[in-house]
Amino acid sequence: MRKIEKPSEGEYAPYAIMYIGLLPDDGMVLKHLKNNFKVTKELILPLSEEKLLYRYAPGKWTIKEILAHIIDDERIYTYRALRFARNDKTELPGFEQDDYALHSGANDRKLKDIFKEYQAVRNATIEFFSGLDKKALTWSGVANKNIMSVRAAVYHIAGHELHHINLIKERYL
Repeated sequence: MRKIEKPSEGEYAPYAIMYIGLLPDDGMVLKHLKNNFKVTKELILPLSEEKLLYRYAPGKWTIKEILAHIIDDERIYTYRALRFARNDKTELPGFEQDDYALHSGANDRKLKDIFKEYQAVRNATIEFFSGLDKKALTWSGVANKNIMSVRAAVYHIAGHELHHINLIKERYL
């Protein structure tokens, strides 16, 4: 799998370091995306429906909602990266993650169907970033009033997933 250099400070919003910082500086972010999906699936698939629908506090997401959120976030960040990789300078809006989770319908879906979608999105993400040249990876744009490079988007995606898997381990299992 191709290497994509980790983004530098200034290529992403300051808050994103909480995600990007979870990844090593080995440039193997696409390999991490592939492996993280397998680890996530192995962690979540054995869980009971009761565990999948558990909320550790009122208003917090269930594990199924977290999975839908990871999928939604990945789609949105890949779309942003597509726009920036094509040198589109249009400023992109943010999104309200809580509304997305609320309207995801995740709790009414079968886990196997959520993972089927997750796998399709992940495969598309890996293929998209694999096909970009070095120049396109360094291009940037503005989304949700923050600068973001194309390579920062893929690191955000991978780190964001790790962040939520860590939360699941800490608060749900």
